Amino acid sequence: MSTKFSWEIRPTDGGVDYGDELNRQLPLLVRRIMSQRGICGREMAERFLRPRLADLGDPFDMREMDAAVERIFRAVDHGETVCIYGDYDVDGVSSVTLLHTILSAYGLCPACFIPVRTQEGYGLSNEGISHAIEQCGCQPQLIITVDCGTSSVAEVKYLNSIGIDVIVLDHHEASPLGRPPAIAVVNAKLEPNSPLTYLCSAGVVFKLAHAMLKRRRLPDFDLRDYLDVVAIATVADIVPLVAENRLLTRHGLRIMARGGNIGIQAINEVTGLRSAPNASHVSFRIGPRLNAAGRMDSPRDALELLMTRDCDRAVQLAHCLEAHNRARQQEEEKIRAEATAMLEAADFSPARDRVIVLGSRTWHPGVVGIVASLLMRRYHKPTFIISLDENGLGKGSGRSIPGISLVQAIHACASTLVSGGGHEMAAGLVIREEMIDSFREAFDAFVRDNSSEEQLKPRLNIDAEVDFRELTLDLLDHYELLEPFGNSNPQPIFMSRNVMLSDAPRHLQGNHLRLSLRQGTYECDAMYFNGGLVRLPDPPWDIAFTIDRNVWRGRTSISISIQDIRPAAAPRPTYA
Repeated sequence: MSTKFSWEIRPTDGGVDYGDELNRQLPLLVRRIMSQRGICGREMAERFLRPRLADLGDPFDMREMDAAVERIFRAVDHGETVCIYGDYDVDGVSSVTLLHTILSAYGLCPACFIPVRTQEGYGLSNEGISHAIEQCGCQPQLIITVDCGTSSVAEVKYLNSIGIDVIVLDHHEASPLGRPPAIAVVNAKLEPNSPLTYLCSAGVVFKLAHAMLKRRRLPDFDLRDYLDVVAIATVADIVPLVAENRLLTRHGLRIMARGGNIGIQAINEVTGLRSAPNASHVSFRIGPRLNAAGRMDSPRDALELLMTRDCDRAVQLAHCLEAHNRARQQEEEKIRAEATAMLEAADFSPARDRVIVLGSRTWHPGVVGIVASLLMRRYHKPTFIISLDENGLGKGSGRSIPGISLVQAIHACASTLVSGGGHEMAAGLVIREEMIDSFREAFDAFVRDNSSEEQLKPRLNIDAEVDFRELTLDLLDHYELLEPFGNSNPQPIFMSRNVMLSDAPRHLQGNHLRLSLRQGTYECDAMYFNGGLVRLPDPPWDIAFTIDRNVWRGRTSISISIQDIRPAAAPRPTYA
């Protein structure tokens, strides 16, 4: 068996000198990883390893922030009716939660509206606006959109025409129609050369809250207490964990470890999390459950969970989200199996076909994005999965590979679509059923014209080669200073050569394998998630893996998670 990945060890330029003190404190392996990630010099290293909230930039550096703050304080001073209009994913509900908290602290009582995916769809829509106003009980003087609104030019014009002011707090790409006619559009992606384009919407709302507190201080309000909500949005929305995003997430995870939002605590309790939460827990435990509510058409359950101050209610809602997540998993597996069968029936060739585009009238629109991600990772192809309604109108979700922008692809294929938008790596579209084949052809042509053969080959980037004897708890203590891991600060992948099995692989529930490994006289256990689906080569092996801290019954050890296995590429050396 040969791995589907091409393994490439990242080069180290030798620039691992961070001054005598840090050089003594940090293992060479950690310094090499920092160097690979562009951390140069002692000052940059200190800011990376120990990010401080005091280093946050001035929120008024964001264009139109001043106009947004001024309009909100006018609403505060006049006791206006305000409606917060969000999105149904983690970033959306987190943004609504944080904005509601800060507006309430200033004495407003804002209504909160989250659209239901299958009824109002994403973002501002005619149906959503109507239902939001109805929920307010009267026409609001101000609507603040979070995690949507940047591309809603016609909808904002309509709101203006009926006497409603609009503020947009967002991080999505601009529409070809330009800036919506809102009082303020606080979105770094509309600013030329802004350094803050990495922010998710919860990060933008945090900036707004910071700006409001700078303008009018609240002695009894500490914005730092709500950084856990910002952290889960930042990690779950897969925005780059760099600069202020990394800082906010690092401190938000600390808040979570001490307690923080009782809704997040309830999810951790229901899922059995017993260790301090890290970014991986947000990605695989907290985020999916909050997202599952919106995917299964119950987004207000997630919003209420984050906003409630009743511990018993929080646990009840966490159990509801757990049920939503189980239903989501069942639907996901059904769609994945059907989509894979469709590819096989269509004679899909990974060597020939550059994209995957599939649609069905039986697929739930809330789950197609997850399946698109699964197929993209399995085949290393830009992928769109589309849910079609009874009238043949499809809503699709796409995931891409590095170097292929889905936003650019949507613009290039606009003649085959009703609409579309999003980010480079994740996007959505609306399409007529009869245009799916035309879109697939246009999308394939776009990828052909805007990528190289090398880009379309899956790679596994190895950060460093290590021996088992180097995997110590002292290394782990320093390695954890590199966290949180995520987009643009990925968890390091290590490689060890000439590894043997000490015992037969143990098959666990869910097609996972537990492996007892040996390299010379050093032994360790490892997990290979979904490894039961892989035909393992005969040992000895070269293994690619990540490491984490494992605490069980008071004992701390290093947990190894296998990413790939290949036949050993060199004769097995002797290990001391």
